[in-house]
Amino acid sequence: MSTLGRMGLSPTRRQAIFEALESVRATTDMAARREADPVGFVHRYADPQEQELVGLLAAGLAFGNVKTIRHKLADALERLGPRPKDTCGDAAGALARMRGFTHRVFVGDDVARLLVGARAVQRRDGSLGAHFGRAYGASGDLRVALGSMCNAIRDAGGLGVDAGGRRGPAHLLPDPAAGSANKRMMLFLRWMIRPADGVDLGLWSLPTRILVCPVDTHIHKLAKNLGFTKREDTSFRTAQEITASLALFDPEDPVKYDFALCHLGMAQRCPSRRDPLRCRGCGVLPVCRHWTGRDRRASSAVRLLLTSAPR
Repeated sequence: MSTLGRMGLSPTRRQAIFEALESVRATTDMAARREADPVGFVHRYADPQEQELVGLLAAGLAFGNVKTIRHKLADALERLGPRPKDTCGDAAGALARMRGFTHRVFVGDDVARLLVGARAVQRRDGSLGAHFGRAYGASGDLRVALGSMCNAIRDAGGLGVDAGGRRGPAHLLPDPAAGSANKRMMLFLRWMIRPADGVDLGLWSLPTRILVCPVDTHIHKLAKNLGFTKREDTSFRTAQEITASLALFDPEDPVKYDFALCHLGMAQRCPSRRDPLRCRGCGVLPVCRHWTGRDRRASSAVRLLLTSAPR
């Protein structure tokens, strides 16, 4: 059960949070934000199999500064050429093209093996979504299905072979059962499963209610400030708790709020305490734990900050 569920939300508080979430989502410039997000690269491809491959790459590289991530994605995709699906069908060619590429703990060999493995699974099973869907149908468990897909990609691409003890291969395609929030793979699943809305692509026919919120530092801070979790870590349990809180407002599609909230958190540089400068114009300020309460001064401060447009 979520933190909000255990607290027993009053109807007034629940409605206030719902209206804040809906407002943030409605006022987010999705097109502009998409082009500032790794998912923007996925939308440059029309072939669903290439969208899967580019989506897997974009999600896999998505840690660190978003501008750096997009720069590295552009580099990797330029190396792969206009048809990544064809390039990744040739292991030797893909390895040669990615030679010299680096991003954080990753090198070109890691990226090439990831995509070669994913392409091999597509060829064998029809698509990554087909493999995931069959695994989910057999287990009814998101992490088991994700683990099956990741293992298939890892095995087919030789990801991690001769890695020399580096972290890169294991970090690029982590073990979903290890206990972390698996933010990047949950992001990939959101892109693939949620209906096409200009950001997510709706490629896989699976219910959106199975998704778990991709939890990064921005979502974690916002979730704590909104009372969605009290947990200090970014474990899978924390991600589940945040998702359960969001499900109180839309049980069939709880992660629909993720994209807008994440970009709100980035834009506001969401703090862990009251900060009039950072909080100015924030869409969830009226329900943030740092700005609500019976204190009249807090209420007056909220009204004042709400009159200022977001930066």
